[in-house]
Amino acid sequence: MLPALPTIDGLRPSRLQLRPGPWLTVLDGLCAHFPQIGRACWLDRMARGRVLDAAAQPITEHTDYRVGAEIRYYREVPAEPRLACAEAVLWADEHLVVADKPHFLPVTPSGGYVADTLLARLLRRLDNPQLVPLHRIDRATAGLVLFSANAQSRARYQQLFPARAIDKTYEALAAPLPMLSFPQVRRSRLLPGQPFFRTAEVAGMANSETHIGVIERHASYWRYSLQPVTGRQHQLRVHMAALGAPIFNDRWYPELCEAAPDDLDRPLQLLAKSLSFIDPVDGRPRHFESNFRLTAATD
Repeated sequence: MLPALPTIDGLRPSRLQLRPGPWLTVLDGLCAHFPQIGRACWLDRMARGRVLDAAAQPITEHTDYRVGAEIRYYREVPAEPRLACAEAVLWADEHLVVADKPHFLPVTPSGGYVADTLLARLLRRLDNPQLVPLHRIDRATAGLVLFSANAQSRARYQQLFPARAIDKTYEALAAPLPMLSFPQVRRSRLLPGQPFFRTAEVAGMANSETHIGVIERHASYWRYSLQPVTGRQHQLRVHMAALGAPIFNDRWYPELCEAAPDDLDRPLQLLAKSLSFIDPVDGRPRHFESNFRLTAATD
């Protein structure tokens, strides 16, 4: 078994198995595999002990290239944005952690976000290297995320999701839909769209289902309750847009807006509000609610 490596600033190492190639050193191979990362950057990481072999020994600029060898390295993003808004820990025991995530904070590293993620913050805060998210919500969405805190019980919590043994309720602010009756169920077929990170509603047998209700009615907006039965990517955002009421401040649906820096004053008005389930370890009912609240400009 490979030795476990520590987290650095809440970040776990990534792994790379060296493929066949003409390179003489690991450094040469890394530069070829990641052409967007300069040689000087890899040398700097090596000097700081952030590139290691499978035995957790430091890689240097002279380490020989061996096909099949495993390299472990800590990702870094220059000038990574840091979000001032704080997460909250609503529950923490030896098996489970429930976190309340602010808008714009990713759950795990992706793209230009590596060090400032919900997972990294919790690893630093709770000092538990076994933390693993049990599900995801979009970076743009705020609200509840469950984490496994113990590898021994992890599979029991993971099974809650495919078994549909966990009730999830979201809230969203969007335009009124007085021509429709509520509550209603939206079923449709969702497939990967264009560009690759979007989801499209297409003709065919439904593979997604959302129960939609109305919590509050105001002249300029309604507060909707969204209960996903399935968990397709961007399901709630696509379903609301298809009904004719895109979630306020959604830059991807129904139309993709031009790329722009985050506007922290205009977050996506979508919140993972509550989670309910029977705890698979002790059999007790669990219910958690986010402390965040969506607020329209007219509130």
